[in-house]
Amino acid sequence: MSDNERGGPEDDLSLPKATVQKLINEMMPDDIACAKDTRDLLIDCCVEFIHLLASEANEICEKETKKTIAAEHVITALKALGFDAYLPEVEVVLQDHKTQQKVKDKDKKSGRLENSGRSEEELLSEQLRLLAEAKERFRTQQQ
Repeated sequence: MSDNERGGPEDDLSLPKATVQKLINEMMPDDIACAKDTRDLLIDCCVEFIHLLASEANEICEKETKKTIAAEHVITALKALGFDAYLPEVEVVLQDHKTQQKVKDKDKKSGRLENSGRSEEELLSEQLRLLAEAKERFRTQQQ
């Protein structure tokens, strides 16, 4: 894939160094340090892996005449690239993500009622009052 296909020069594409360093520190034993050039090499490898996986998922998506890459396309790409060993963990992460999204969506919907500071009965009463006022304005305009 050329730089133009990726959207610009490779130097523009990277992962946050502090985040990668934090991940490395969490994975490594306390008595082992990781050099900055090793961290940078890991970042380059991760970016290249993401490009490879995204490219394969995009091809699968295009074959299915879809316009959006879905999680299933990424899973199929992992299989096609021979990364089957990662699939169980990927499936768990995907399921966790879906669960978190459902909770987030539910909280967003229920939050409106709870954040209003009024009871459901008060809100219903106000809605009925506003509806009656709108009907009255409509009747007045019709005369």
